[in-house]
Amino acid sequence: MKSRYTILLAIVLTVIVIAPAEATPGSKNAQATAGNDATVDVGNKATTSATKEATAPAGKDATTTAGKNCNGKGRNDKGYYKDIFMDGGIVLNSRTDLPSTLYMGYSLEYFASAPTKQLTAVDTMLQTAMMVGSAIDENGCLLYPDGAPRFRMIYVNGGKSVQHGKTLGEEGLQRFRDFVANGGSYLGSCAGAYMTATYIRKSKGPEFCDWYPRIWPGMVRYTQLGHSWIDLDIEPGSALLKYYDFGGDMRIDSVRHNGGCSADTSRYWPKGTEILARYNQGDRQLKRRIHGEPAIWAYKADALSGRVIACGSHPESVLYGERNQLMAAMEQYAMEGNGLPRVKAELTPGEVRVMDKFTHDADPAFTRIGDKQYHHFTVEVPEGCDSLVIKLDPVKGAENYDLWLLAHPGDFAFLGEAAWLNVDYGVKKHIGIKAPKAGTLYISVYCNTTVDTITTDYGTQYTGRTDVLNGVPYKIKVSFPAKSAAGTE
Repeated sequence: MKSRYTILLAIVLTVIVIAPAEATPGSKNAQATAGNDATVDVGNKATTSATKEATAPAGKDATTTAGKNCNGKGRNDKGYYKDIFMDGGIVLNSRTDLPSTLYMGYSLEYFASAPTKQLTAVDTMLQTAMMVGSAIDENGCLLYPDGAPRFRMIYVNGGKSVQHGKTLGEEGLQRFRDFVANGGSYLGSCAGAYMTATYIRKSKGPEFCDWYPRIWPGMVRYTQLGHSWIDLDIEPGSALLKYYDFGGDMRIDSVRHNGGCSADTSRYWPKGTEILARYNQGDRQLKRRIHGEPAIWAYKADALSGRVIACGSHPESVLYGERNQLMAAMEQYAMEGNGLPRVKAELTPGEVRVMDKFTHDADPAFTRIGDKQYHHFTVEVPEGCDSLVIKLDPVKGAENYDLWLLAHPGDFAFLGEAAWLNVDYGVKKHIGIKAPKAGTLYISVYCNTTVDTITTDYGTQYTGRTDVLNGVPYKIKVSFPAKSAAGTE
């Protein structure tokens, strides 16, 4: 395993040597400071701050609905680089694995900072480069260049919620908001659960959570139970029961608890919030009675956004049994709630569409494609069309990538499902279709070029084709020639 200083030097050299000259985005000035103790931080000062709206990847001329999904397959599990990213950053628990994720066979990458008492400026620089952005990955590893989620889910560990939010800064918090608003799901335990909230209940009343992503418009409350355990009762009809019956008694015994929260139903209770489990303190005498309060809850704003799940306790480290199943069930339900795919735009026959913008151009409808990402387009095929030709071409200087071209009538074109595809090497592609069926034809571009990874002291480091992180430019055109040779070149 490489030292943190060696990794930092490698990142600096990568920025200098590997990043293409044309791919230099705007500078990053995120300045974060680490906390200096390991206690659970559950509050923050109430300063007025408006919630910044998430930036949707659809763009100004793109289709902002999920498009047609004729077969009802809800194909929200495709078009991601990997399944789960785990945030074990500054003043959070620096886990390096999730037993439930291994159990389910999900792919996992992570960031793990040094322990709180060993934090240095290096940790801040590494966290910022990975989760906020750098010259070689302008908006960080969570998002594609156009703002779409690069992972299906982010998991946030326990620790000190407010201080972690401060180390991310407003730009880093916005990454979380965009991630969820644009279809990525979120799961957090303890501190990670606090960070979902917009308000926290204090003795003087609700306080606005300045340093949280605020991806659930509700309020949490401190349980006042630390360094202990608590039983959880699965709510009747809970979505978690789709995956496991938890021994048939609907109870999960002795889940670790260390200063976590509950959802407060007395005020700011958002419509659509689902209670998945409640605390059961039995006959124990606690500082505050939390029996029956929501311990796990879920929220999904709409069909295009991801699902947010918050858990006040700590089931994530258990290797087997019902607590492990609880964590696995939350992961599955979160990712089942990924947002539906979006259409970039309807292509105009005969016109070349150039997809060459960077993240900092703030024009997602024309932004480059990321690794393992799909860009979806449509074209309306008229009645009696003799033939249709789709062409994909490289932008000068960006020929050394593998982009694939797919098409499917009436529904999104994905690998393994598309009626037509061209997966030759390189960018340049051609699909010709004789007598296409009238109606909506979905056309997709898929980027098969991706990074390599190595595991370091702080988590996952990207190597190899890191130039793909800021996106691959391309040109696409569809036309209806009167007569043309069909087939795929």
